[in-house]
Amino acid sequence: MKTLYNIVIRNLKMFFKDKAMFFSSLITPMILLVLYGTFLSNVYESSFNSSLPNTFNISSKLIDATVASQLVSSLLAVTCVTVSFCSNLLMIQDKANLSIEDFKIAPVKRSILAAGYYIASAISTLIVSFTALGVSLLYLLTQGWYLTLGDVLFLVLDVFLLTLFGTALSSCINFFLKTNGQASAVGTIVSAGYGFLCGAYMPIASFGAGLQKFLMFLPGTYGTSLIKNHLMSGVFKEMGNVGFPSEVIENIKDGIDCNIYFFDNKVSLLVMFIVLSLSVILFTFVFVLFNIINKKHLKKN
Repeated sequence: MKTLYNIVIRNLKMFFKDKAMFFSSLITPMILLVLYGTFLSNVYESSFNSSLPNTFNISSKLIDATVASQLVSSLLAVTCVTVSFCSNLLMIQDKANLSIEDFKIAPVKRSILAAGYYIASAISTLIVSFTALGVSLLYLLTQGWYLTLGDVLFLVLDVFLLTLFGTALSSCINFFLKTNGQASAVGTIVSAGYGFLCGAYMPIASFGAGLQKFLMFLPGTYGTSLIKNHLMSGVFKEMGNVGFPSEVIENIKDGIDCNIYFFDNKVSLLVMFIVLSLSVILFTFVFVLFNIINKKHLKKN
């Protein structure tokens, strides 16, 4: 355990010592928040207003809170996964600059080394993710606050699970990368595409039926929906308090992916938690399996 602790501390120090790696991870959520607030807020507001009957009279505070909650949910859903690819770059850098060779000749088991990369990546990503969560909650305070303590605690759990999912996924993908160029290419693809695949940029409900069914097999879809549900729970309660019919609220939930359907069957929040948790376990197991297979391959050679 002492060896594992030392490796984790070493990796964390290397991450925070590399100012470019650390600040790029930390500033990404802030940039996304500014970009989302600048370009997506009007889109979300127009979409929300168009979904309401003309007879509805809704306060600007509730509209602002609804739009802000959508923006924040998109930010957190993307940040928890994409930042993990950045914090996991140390594993690739050690391969690229041959630092990994020093570990190979040292009395350090490969399993301990792999666990050190995984745990350090998870910790560093969690720091950034929870920083983003804190900034997002402050932003919601300025736009309209309808969250309860329970909602906030569930949000903390959502961010924690989604960050672990991102860490496990990035560990599996980065395992095969050996150069910084490969890491940059993968990071660019993930940053550009993940937000669409998980329903953060555009609601899955706006896609075609075939694509909707495909996206329901991706764990990130459930993580995004969890965050949306807990961020907007108070907003929906307030809508009910001001006279919104339950049918209208359900239609809004359908339109922004708070309600998601697996082959026309509505997925409950409990099932979303189970799917996301099992995905963390699955990809962690796959990462362990990759290391076991690689160890056997090296022994044969």
